[in-house]
Amino acid sequence: MQAWLFTLVILPAKSNVIMHLSLVAYFAILSILVQPAQVWKDQLGRVALLSGILFIMLGLSTDSAPSLISSRAPPPSMMGLPPFPASLEGYKYVILKLGPLQLTRKGLSTATTSACLTFTIFQSASVFLSTTTPEQIAFALRWFISPLANLGVPVAEVILTLLLSLRFINLVFDEVRNVALGIVSRRINWQQLTTLETIDVFFTYIHRIFRNILVHAEQISQV
Repeated sequence: MQAWLFTLVILPAKSNVIMHLSLVAYFAILSILVQPAQVWKDQLGRVALLSGILFIMLGLSTDSAPSLISSRAPPPSMMGLPPFPASLEGYKYVILKLGPLQLTRKGLSTATTSACLTFTIFQSASVFLSTTTPEQIAFALRWFISPLANLGVPVAEVILTLLLSLRFINLVFDEVRNVALGIVSRRINWQQLTTLETIDVFFTYIHRIFRNILVHAEQISQV
């Protein structure tokens, strides 16, 4: 699974646009098939929004700034050469122009690559973590790095640290969820609170989250 994800993320970096869009469609369909509906609906929406914002920002800003370097070669007419022939296929470098911003072929390629790669990385990690248990991840990684034990690398300690880290992430989310449920159960009327009171409540619950997390971390370290 890890090698498969590594291949899907690394190899398409230099591929064409069709390959990028195909990977996005593949991970979207895979997420719908293997994840619960309440998970993939929220996850796909957030990742697609992030990728869309990245696409718009990169697409309109890659070639919007004018180039400060100009060619020192004289135009072909001054050298007695015929001008460059126009493309028979109607080639246009600038695809769309919005005031000072413009979408060019270079910007479209850069934006598509970055947006699709961002979607692939986030969604592949989501599918991987939601379908693979921490024990399976640790076992697979131990199989990969087991030859390093001959070089003196503490493989067992590294795998144990990874497994504890994966377990600890679940504890962090559980603490955040419990504190959020506690806030909802108290039915705090936020409209009647002043700004300072709202900030005080916010920092109180943040302090409680970190305190509970540190308690769990100390318990894990003692075990």
